[in-house]
Amino acid sequence: MFCLCFDFCLDILILKMALADILECTIDFEGQKKSEQLLRYLLTASGVASFFAGYFTQSMRLLVIVFCIGLIITAAVTIPPWPVYNKHPQPFIQAEDEKKKD
Repeated sequence: MFCLCFDFCLDILILKMALADILECTIDFEGQKKSEQLLRYLLTASGVASFFAGYFTQSMRLLVIVFCIGLIITAAVTIPPWPVYNKHPQPFIQAEDEKKKD
């Protein structure tokens, strides 16, 4: 029984690792900064917009709906590694052993 459970868990782990290799995308440091700034601006704007929408209509439901829409838009803009976030890639530094061999 333990062996079957272990094999199943191992298969799941291998599948997750393969999926991570497929979906692995990188962004550079400038892209991280840009993404974080955009996240702050969009969340602030959606918070303010949802507050005013809820205040003027006196509807808590509308407030939550507008904020959730802003949250979804913010997630769609900032979470995926869009190419605009990888315009300044950093070169890797070679290890000392590799430098001596060259």
